[in-house]
This record gives sequence, structure tokens and C-alpha cells, in this order.
Amino acid sequence: MSAARTTSEPVRYERRGPVAVVTMDRPEYRNAQNSAMTYALDRAFYRAAGDDEVKVVVLAGAGEHFSAGHDIGTPERDAHLPFERRAGLWWDHSDKEGAESRFARESEVYLGMCRRWRELPKPVVASVQGACVAGGLMLAWICDLIVASEDAFFADPVVRMGIPGVEYFAHPWVMPPRIAKEFLYTGNRMSARRAHEVGMVNRVVPRAELEARTLELAHRIAEMPRLGLALTKRAVNQAEDLQGLHTGMDAVFGLHHLAHAHNAETARDALGGMDIHAMKAAGA
Repeated sequence: MSAARTTSEPVRYERRGPVAVVTMDRPEYRNAQNSAMTYALDRAFYRAAGDDEVKVVVLAGAGEHFSAGHDIGTPERDAHLPFERRAGLWWDHSDKEGAESRFARESEVYLGMCRRWRELPKPVVASVQGACVAGGLMLAWICDLIVASEDAFFADPVVRMGIPGVEYFAHPWVMPPRIAKEFLYTGNRMSARRAHEVGMVNRVVPRAELEARTLELAHRIAEMPRLGLALTKRAVNQAEDLQGLHTGMDAVFGLHHLAHAHNAETARDALGGMDIHAMKAAGA
């Protein structure tokens, strides 16, 4: 088993034979995604895509949780810092204000990056334990397969902010529309078992077996021809896009930012005053 690993935080990269394991590593914040993490994930996916020895990628989260979503309140929140832009052609958001800043940033780090990661020409398997909430859903949903531990749960509570779901709005494609509506309307947690029932998750396994079972699946996939896997992934993704995934996301992204703008005018901030403490109190 070969192994090559970077020590940079907040994302770890390891090679395990033909499988690259990309691990979010902010466990003290439940792997909340600040910009530094998002751009580190981007570099890791580029690295895996460019390595001819890598056939499959596993996306995991260190610690008790996969990801609690976007960073809206840790001491390392860096939403207003500039980063090198690669997911879109919008201008640097960091020296702008209001909707001009917010739309440019979220077009890059949320919708743009997730769309590009979805198109990585190698299978990506999510290994999900504990919380997979809001922005965490976006990361799981760009993966081709999801293996969840029995204690995993999924939620998109941003309707509490007056916002119609996260930026990568895949809800009606990863689950039936009526289930998606209930999921959003209530903000309730969906268990791993329920997620498996509605087809959002491929496998549910005991927590102690999550890593081994995910790697077992990844190595099984890695036995297939690289080009065959890439073309098969493209075929299924194209079918989803023909079912409206890409254009649907564009439409909802506009509604998402209408909600931000409304909040900015009528509430304490663009999140409707729902900071990290308020979200936790609401059970998110």
C-alpha cells in the first residue's frame, strides 16, 4: 500500500494504492467549511484528478462529524479574505460590498466549486458520519456514492434563515420532490436509514466499520478501467442535467440571493439574524 500525505491543514490528502483519501480536518468545529478549507479541497481534488495512479477518490471528515456546513461563526471564519479564483469569472468579492460581494463569492466557492467537483472524471465516494448539514450536504451530493454510518444524519435548516435551501440545490434530484419539500419545510434531521430508504445514500454501515467499508467499495470500483469509469460518470451526470439539474440550480441560486438581499434589508444581517448560536438552539 503506497501512501503520500500532505501535512497542510485544514485538509489532509493520502494515497492508499489507487484510492486518494481527502479528509476535512477541522474536527474541533465539526469540519465547518471556511474558505481556507474550501480552497484546500479544491487543490486536493485537482491533485487527485491529475494523478494517473488514482482511480477513485474518497471524501471524509475527521472526528465525530462529516461536516456541519458552512462556517458562519468560528474564530477562523474568513469569508471576507481574497483567494485565488478558479471556479468562475466573477471578480474578487473581498473588496466589494452587499450583493455584489455575496453573489460573487458564493458563485465561486459554493455553486461554482461544487459543480466543478461533481465533474471530476473519477468516481468520488463520500464517507459520512455524524452531522452532514447544509454545506455538508453539498459536499456529499457532489459525490457519486455515499456510504453513511448508522449514526449519520442529514439536514438543510437554512429555511430558518428565510433561504430556500443551500446554494448547490440538488434536493429534488437526490430525493423525491415531496420528501425534499418535507426535508426543507421542517429542517428536521434525516437519519441515515431514512436517507437510504429514499435513495440518497448507497449503504449504511456500523460506525466502527465506516472507513473499512468505504475503502472496500472504493477499491472494488478501482478495478474498473479508468476511461470506462469517467465516461460512465459523464453519462449519468448528463442524464441528470437533461432532467433539469443544472438549470434548476441556476434558478434557485437566484432565489437564494433574493432571500439574502431581503434579509439584509429587513433583518440584522443577510442570514436573517440566525447566527451559529441561534441555529444550534433551533436544533440545526
